[in-house]
Amino acid sequence: MDERFEGSFTQQEPISEEAIAAAVAVMRSGRLHRYNVAPGEVAEVALLEEEFARATGARFCLAVASGGYAMSCALRALGVGPGDAVLSNGFTLAPVPGAIASVGAHPVLVETTEALTIDLDDLAARIEATGARVLLLSHMRGHVCDMDRLMALCDAAGVSVVEDCAHTMGARYRGVPSGRHGRVGCYSTQTYKHINSGEGGLIVSDDAEVIARAVVLSGSYMFYARHSAAPPPEAFADVRLEMPNCSGRMDNLRAAILRPQVPLLEARRQAWEARYRVIESGLAGVAGVQLVPRAAEEEFVGSSFQFLLPGWPGEAVRAMVAHCAARGVELKWFGAPEPVGFTSSYRSWRYAGLQDLPRTDALLAGLIDLRLPLTFDLEDCARIARIIAGGVAATLPGLDAAPPPGDMRAAE
Repeated sequence: MDERFEGSFTQQEPISEEAIAAAVAVMRSGRLHRYNVAPGEVAEVALLEEEFARATGARFCLAVASGGYAMSCALRALGVGPGDAVLSNGFTLAPVPGAIASVGAHPVLVETTEALTIDLDDLAARIEATGARVLLLSHMRGHVCDMDRLMALCDAAGVSVVEDCAHTMGARYRGVPSGRHGRVGCYSTQTYKHINSGEGGLIVSDDAEVIARAVVLSGSYMFYARHSAAPPPEAFADVRLEMPNCSGRMDNLRAAILRPQVPLLEARRQAWEARYRVIESGLAGVAGVQLVPRAAEEEFVGSSFQFLLPGWPGEAVRAMVAHCAARGVELKWFGAPEPVGFTSSYRSWRYAGLQDLPRTDALLAGLIDLRLPLTFDLEDCARIARIIAGGVAATLPGLDAAPPPGDMRAAE
């Protein structure tokens, strides 16, 4: 009898009793708005900003309504505006180019490596070709490129880096927390991320002017002095009159839920890596499957898992995905011709304009993705790996020939 998995790929861990009690206290106070505080009281949002700044080693932090808002706010605070070219990954999720489009700028997409990271050689060529001065770098699905080389390249070219750390909150590269290499780091606290408030975002930076602009953009009115993880009031002397109010504040209820989760990030990172390694071990050596290498310099958060089916025709990938779905394992395919759920490819982002990324296309054609919520235990992960391996084995005989390892050509 075929093995089945009965778990839910969308079920997250429950909110802790400590966070629930903090949220109830906020609701009982009635003071949900971040600036609606009693005399002498510090808002939950301001306390979250202080604590997250300390956790990342950043000078400044701003809490906002979503990860997407964090990115668009950061871009606008850097002076990005209509018609500007902004570099970004060809392999990412729609909110990343969406943040660029939201400020009227034009995404310039960069090719992807087999490690699912931005191609630094192609990045250098596109910087030279376009003259773009901002890179919105997506650490897509937790895969981090050689950040030392990337920063050397961007610093030499005068390119400011905004890191999208939606999938790398809690990760480190050579000991540096994700989000702390570039000029600005942006994070998400949406339900499927590493701390959970349903929706929410955080911005960190050591740049006082950028954060001052972001605070005003987020809708501080003249209450910027209540931001204890922001620059002093003199940093706002001109900014408060120059920047528009594009309200995107976080509220005290969400901050209260998040604060007890921040100290758990490292324990969660380790728990996710353990689950990731079980899946990786279960798929190692499976014919037709190519695993994604992880750099030794990464301390990554394995909250999702990706693998490649190089050279597989689309109908075979669909059959494998369907085989696993029938046995309770939900896989996402980035090579599907139409976007499904949260999954889409750059060819679906018509607002970004027609762009041609043949190496990224070859990768996406066989790229499979699955979530690994912490509600799964290690035996769950082992079972999932066995089901995937069985789906691959059941599908491979239908191919004319097993694709050679490492062959990234998309079948015609």
